[in-house]
Amino acid sequence: RIKAPDLETNIMNLSGGNQQKTVLAKWLMADAEILILDEPTRGIDIGAKVEIYKIMEELVMRGAGIIMISSELPELIAMCDRFIVFYKGKARAEFTRDEITEELYMQAATGIM
Repeated sequence: RIKAPDLETNIMNLSGGNQQKTVLAKWLMADAEILILDEPTRGIDIGAKVEIYKIMEELVMRGAGIIMISSELPELIAMCDRFIVFYKGKARAEFTRDEITEELYMQAATGIM
């Protein structure tokens, strides 16, 4: 569902969301078992975000593992099953989806916990 004027369009001339989807599609062709996605939806519109979330969910359903790095806490809470919070380069806390709250996350991320 990448929208481009034609097949010869340079990736740099696509919208941010279509650039993200193109990069993700390249990695999907590698048939990797584990993907590390660093800010996969930063700077893209809500429609492109939803498409990327659906792709991620499909990959997990097929057995792939995804390590998602994001500065958007609501996005992480909605998408992740397990959380490892780092503070000053070290794993500070680990939570499951059932345990995580914004307050606990922020305490761990700021070194309070």
